[in-house]
Amino acid sequence: MSEHWSAVLPDNACQDALAWACKQPSAEDAWTSCDRGDWMLWLLGKWCDGAEQRKKLVLAACACARLALPYIKTSEARPLKAIETAEQWARGENGITLDDVRKAAAAASAAAADAADAAYAAAAYAAYAADAAYAAYAAYAADAAYAADAARSKALREMADIVRAHFPQAPVLP
Repeated sequence: MSEHWSAVLPDNACQDALAWACKQPSAEDAWTSCDRGDWMLWLLGKWCDGAEQRKKLVLAACACARLALPYIKTSEARPLKAIETAEQWARGENGITLDDVRKAAAAASAAAADAADAAYAAAAYAAYAADAAYAAYAAYAADAAYAADAARSKALREMADIVRAHFPQAPVLP
């Protein structure tokens, strides 16, 4: 008898995610039915393969982080700037470099610290996901965005749909 597909998931995955995955018949079924955008982004952050995949991941994380923007004061521009900078980097626009993304992410982090608000942090995390060393931060973008939304499960489902729009197929697992 072969091992269940979920056996290849990292041991440091969320225990709730691992328990849920064990009940899914295949990785593809799990990907299609998952209603947790944060879990999906975390998994992609672990298994993003190459620059093009990383850029798709950043765009997905930014789209999730944008869900938190309505909770940010209109006078605070740093979170939106971090998202837009990361999106421009991912699309290869305006000569934006990874250093530009890091600076914008740091500014959004400062805004988050100033506001002590999860919505502000979502943008910083999405931008940090552009850096290979911080790929797992993509999941934090979703986590922070849903923390800003009172309708947590609705926000997570919306984020899962966003992730699937960018990554229609489940990632290839080792």
